[in-house]
Amino acid sequence: MARPKNNLQVIDSIEGELPQGLEGDLNAISEHRHLIMEQFGEGLPYDRNRIVHEARFYMAQSAEAMLEAGKRLVILKENEPYGDFETIVQAQLGLDARIARKMAQAAVKFLSPQLEEKRKTFSDLGRSKLYELMLEDSEDLAELAEGGTIAGLTLDDVDRMSVRELRKALREKRDEYDVKCRVVAQKDAELNEMKEQKFRNIPADEEISQLRTSLQLMADSLVRETMGAITSGFERLDRDYDERGVPHAGFMAGLLLDFEREIQCLRTRFDLPETREPEVPEWVKPFTDDAQQTLPVDDDADNRQ
Repeated sequence: MARPKNNLQVIDSIEGELPQGLEGDLNAISEHRHLIMEQFGEGLPYDRNRIVHEARFYMAQSAEAMLEAGKRLVILKENEPYGDFETIVQAQLGLDARIARKMAQAAVKFLSPQLEEKRKTFSDLGRSKLYELMLEDSEDLAELAEGGTIAGLTLDDVDRMSVRELRKALREKRDEYDVKCRVVAQKDAELNEMKEQKFRNIPADEEISQLRTSLQLMADSLVRETMGAITSGFERLDRDYDERGVPHAGFMAGLLLDFEREIQCLRTRFDLPETREPEVPEWVKPFTDDAQQTLPVDDDADNRQ
């Protein structure tokens, strides 16, 4: 009896040294495929024929089954060479590539960890409505499934309305959001322009004075809040050492070293002294030195005394 034909795909190994960067790309692709199989593969190894057969089966079922078919399409897309995916879905599944991509996108959206528990809720809406909803944020969809609203619609509203009505409502919501974003962006631009205009009109001395005041306030706040939190944390670690004998001195010293290193970097970058020196303007110093050196001496003063 003849052996059955083996349809498993065999990928030739690559001999010699890989081009620079290719090995990293291949590792990333392999890792991504592993994650896809771990999420959607149900613990089974990849087999093209099995995946195509299961996808064909689920395509004939309900919206929930459509998500199962979409899972298989995601697996196909991740494991088949570039260009083969469309050939497979068209020739073996009779699917338009665009529809296949929509099914895969719906599976990724509604079978994500955030929405997995609510898949039955969304599947009851039908696949056409799933296609419309899959463009929304997962957070909004989760809120909808838990009794909230999306575009002002409850889950019951979405269930009662037609696909066309749902599409219109979601489109109007997106358009309204886009308008709000443009208004906010315009206001931000106008506010930034006003700030820039204000700074352009401020004299240099006043601008620098404001900057120094701002930096001083920022430094005071940073020291007060950060050092207070670190001191409180160190006290808790110190008590833990007393209670359980677990040492934390190395960790604590490392944190302080990080602070010291950052401060030293700033000091080196701006050539700053270790301690604060009295700030005498450079243009004053020559006059001060000259005044000390050229004070008039009255030679006859002693004689008069």
